[in-house]
Amino acid sequence: MMSILSSILAACAGEKPDNLGVQGGRLTECPRSPNCVSSQAVAERHRIAPIVFSGDPAHAFARLKQTLVCREDTTIIEERPGYLRVEFRTTLFVDDGEFFLDSQQRVIHTRSASRVGYSDLGKNRRRMEEICRQFTNKAASANIE
Repeated sequence: MMSILSSILAACAGEKPDNLGVQGGRLTECPRSPNCVSSQAVAERHRIAPIVFSGDPAHAFARLKQTLVCREDTTIIEERPGYLRVEFRTTLFVDDGEFFLDSQQRVIHTRSASRVGYSDLGKNRRRMEEICRQFTNKAASANIE
């Protein structure tokens, strides 16, 4: 019974896509399925606002990392200068998240996509909007202290 349950959970987690990362200053385009959002998406239905910041880009990216570390559903998988890849876990599923610092535009581009299935019922969009709010709240509280 336990081996069957383990197999089902492994299938829900899916495999890490091999096309993640930044190419030519852009995150990977979302697939046609509605379970992906990106601040660099060409298709309107996948587009989400980037995280906007003021001040030092390195401090902003460090603040984003701290925001992500504080989330129980998030594990940082890969970290390079100006780039983070994370896994978001729910009870059954694993989603891939990416964050790419654009210092000149003073934004952090984001992408979040489900590994399996077709629809996520808006989960990736809600999660990225929540991370943006948490990042903004950290900035506001840092200015108060």
